[in-house]
Amino acid sequence: MGRRDGDPNGVVQGEGVTLDRATHARGRVSSERRTDGCCGNDRGGAREETREFAVASPVAKRTMRARKAHSLIGQVYDRRNLRLAWERVKKNKGAGGVDGVTIARFDENLEHYLDVLHRQLKDGRYRPRPVKRVEIDKPGTTKKRPLGIPTVMDRVCQQALVQVLAPIFEPTFQEASFGYRPGRSTHKAMRRIWRQLGQAEWIVDGDISDFFGSLSHERLIDLVADRVADGKVLSLIRSMLTAGVLVDGVFESVVAGVPQGGVASPLLSNIYLTVFDQRMAEAGFALTRYADDWLLVCRSRSEAERALASARAVLEGELGLQLHPEKTRIVHIARGFEFLGYKIGRGRGLRHKAGGPSLYALPTDRSIRRFKDKVRTATNRRNPKDLEGVLDELNPIIRGWGNYYRRAHVRRIYNRLNHWIVMRVWNHQHKHWRNAGWRDLPDRRLYGELGLVNLLQLIPSMENYYRQKRLVR
Repeated sequence: MGRRDGDPNGVVQGEGVTLDRATHARGRVSSERRTDGCCGNDRGGAREETREFAVASPVAKRTMRARKAHSLIGQVYDRRNLRLAWERVKKNKGAGGVDGVTIARFDENLEHYLDVLHRQLKDGRYRPRPVKRVEIDKPGTTKKRPLGIPTVMDRVCQQALVQVLAPIFEPTFQEASFGYRPGRSTHKAMRRIWRQLGQAEWIVDGDISDFFGSLSHERLIDLVADRVADGKVLSLIRSMLTAGVLVDGVFESVVAGVPQGGVASPLLSNIYLTVFDQRMAEAGFALTRYADDWLLVCRSRSEAERALASARAVLEGELGLQLHPEKTRIVHIARGFEFLGYKIGRGRGLRHKAGGPSLYALPTDRSIRRFKDKVRTATNRRNPKDLEGVLDELNPIIRGWGNYYRRAHVRRIYNRLNHWIVMRVWNHQHKHWRNAGWRDLPDRRLYGELGLVNLLQLIPSMENYYRQKRLVR
């Protein structure tokens, strides 16, 4: 994360709680209309308040907590809302659920399926199917991560529900929360941390054990009920939470958690952890949270110990969660820490500026290994594609990974990886005679004529240089 992205002396839009006690100013609340925070559409049906700024005054917050939204189920099953929900589900693609209905099949009989969903929701007969359990590799370990895949119809229903609930809860979320929210991202979370590290050097690196599988259903329903007074909507959420799981054809009931892979799970998890965000802000601690990943930046070790004790009291005592005993730790910035795929520290591996070591941000070793594994797969000698096909497969991998880290201190890493990628392409094309690659596929031809993505060209400060040298297409 370079100075261009996270200058500690710069202005970061939307910056909230820092190392001092949280202050809230310039908040404005309107009780006349509610703005859809997801898609920008004005909704006048439910007279919900909105905010011009991300953080409202304490009086405004008490007002928002006191007001509730009524009669929302009609907005959920409104045909326009269902159609918009379908368009978003279709765009996200994904596999079918336990009923075997795929995205393509649902699209072929769209009007029928939407009509069935509309009538079932309207009549109160809708019952979600169990989610299909699949397991994917957990990055960096040999463990598996369980995912729950709802049916396409259930995903449409969840998306329709999210489109109604998100504008209601978005104004209640704290500045410290960055995950799955409109206009927010991992990079904005990193900018916040980067600015705070200009004032402090101790970090509480927190990890919640099995968050998505352990949050309390009853506690979650109570938190939703604080803002929603529609019993049918609350019953709908409860039915989604308790739909169960189908594992190898065997039904398993669930008593806690939300399925990773569910459309509504990100919003529900943010609602659940907003209590944690609020408690940390009230105590004056500098929290940054992205979904269930969080950390606290502190001035001293004693402050970090107090912050960890406060976090433990809220997460374990109030919310019924568990902190991972090995992954939760207090660390000094000189030793470095990892967050959202970045390795952040001070001084090591970089030139020190006058006055002492400077902060750095790099891709984690685990992220680099995963990236190289994907490149190896695309350039495997057994890949039957021709050069054009290999580059078409390779470029999105390079572009996606490179753009994520392009504002970090990656010039050396990108240069090294560029040479390695070119060697992999030569290896694929020439098989046993890869040394001939430099003649047939020199860098200038690969990056220029053939359009191989150049990692260095993705760095904002170097883009014009590579275009002038005609090393990119």
